[in-house]
Amino acid sequence: MNLAKLQRIIDAGVDFDLKEILTKAWEMFKSQALFHIGFMVMIGGIQAAFTLYLPDYTILYSIFLAPPIVCGFYLVANRQSQNEYVDFQNYFDGFKYWWNLVTTNLISSIVIVLGILCFILPGIYLLIGYMFCLLFVIFGGFDFWTSMELSRRLVHTNWQKFFVFGLSLLLLNLVGFLALMVGLLVTVPMTYLSVYILFEELTIDAAIDPKERITHE
Repeated sequence: MNLAKLQRIIDAGVDFDLKEILTKAWEMFKSQALFHIGFMVMIGGIQAAFTLYLPDYTILYSIFLAPPIVCGFYLVANRQSQNEYVDFQNYFDGFKYWWNLVTTNLISSIVIVLGILCFILPGIYLLIGYMFCLLFVIFGGFDFWTSMELSRRLVHTNWQKFFVFGLSLLLLNLVGFLALMVGLLVTVPMTYLSVYILFEELTIDAAIDPKERITHE
């Protein structure tokens, strides 16, 4: 991604249609429903295995495995958006960015927790503000601090709208949980797809096209 173009997007401020984002996420989910549900079942199985049989190592899973695994949804969403062929193994492409995802997720989580300890509200602000930090790592190629700051600054331009977006996703998953938890097989993938779609729509003008990438190389 082009930093100068990202800065112009941030300076101009952003807005989006919540209903449109969720509708696009639903259409994206439906087009690869079996893969998305299958991957969600796999994630649930891994988490259950750690909880039941390796409880002492659950924290290690959360730190070192969960970030690249869940980012598989973002990477598959990107392939769907680009009309590229999707194979189940594409969900594991997050491991190509393993170290940067782990460090970014860990540091941003620590900062959010510290924010919550400081009168709660700063933590909520950062929890919403960092929603795109892992996407900036994957699709922008930025380090952890740059990714965190770009995400925070982008969200800050319309924080209340992003808060409503995050709250909508939380309610969506609550409905999925109440549906005998089976609904989570749909709502959790839709959550990640929604975040990706919103990220892509907001940053598309800063993406480096193939010709520009060749020039940079």
